[in-house]
Amino acid sequence: MSAKPRTARPIDHLVLPVCEIATARARLTLLGFTVAPDARHPFGTENCCVFLGDGSYLEPLGIANREECEAATRAGNVFVSRDQAFRFRRGDDGFSAIAMATGDAHEDDARYRAEGLSGGEMLAFSRDMLLPDGSSATGSFRLAFAADLRSPDFFFFSSQRVVALPSDRATLEAHANGAVALSEVVLSEQNPTDFQYLLQAAADERAVEAHSFGMSVDTPRGRISVLNFAGMRGFYGVEPASADRGLKGEAVVFRVKDLGHCRRHLEGNGIEFVERGGRLIVPAAPGQGALFVFGE
Repeated sequence: MSAKPRTARPIDHLVLPVCEIATARARLTLLGFTVAPDARHPFGTENCCVFLGDGSYLEPLGIANREECEAATRAGNVFVSRDQAFRFRRGDDGFSAIAMATGDAHEDDARYRAEGLSGGEMLAFSRDMLLPDGSSATGSFRLAFAADLRSPDFFFFSSQRVVALPSDRATLEAHANGAVALSEVVLSEQNPTDFQYLLQAAADERAVEAHSFGMSVDTPRGRISVLNFAGMRGFYGVEPASADRGLKGEAVVFRVKDLGHCRRHLEGNGIEFVERGGRLIVPAAPGQGALFVFGE
């Protein structure tokens, strides 16, 4: 019997815990992003998403109601439990998870369990979203979690849009800084290949590019790289904030239409950045969570 062919999962969105949604909105707007209206989850968290033209998005995640979050954690909600744990260990601003798009979260959950990488019970929920024209829509989602106990500060999950929100997001996908797509997501770890199996399972992709600075997996929507500390210094000129073991979310790399235009926008808004290797590197800040990198 032949094995079922694999279909690499594209990146769906990135989870960026933030201290407050209002702070995230202000910071992301200053960086030149169009930010969607605030939206609530039914388990105490909230977000204000940034949608990109390639179909991916950023999810700045805030706490709307702490009591609801605590109740959800006690009830076994993996998404909220991981967020609460991240904030306890790393603070209220950061980069905690990558969601991969899938057409069947149940299948992914079974695969994660078979490979010993399940992050816990699946989660199904619905939420409302306010659209740019003032109308609202409801989306329904099903999540399956992949995690490694050696990595308490970062996890993956597959996200199935059971009832998709309206796909015409042209207004929300137009950004003053010219960002059009997610180019790369960067994690750090002292020995990146210790987490090769987790990365392969999350992306459902066996082809891994290994090099002296770490490893990378290409997905249909952006690359995921795990760099060692020398790689973080060499490519981004930064020292990882923590030397303890486990994956850490470090950087989000965006593709922009015109780097000169992006540079002028950042300068005009007084945003601190460093130009390195033909890219603009913006340090993490409250409401931003991770290093943001802009390149063509």
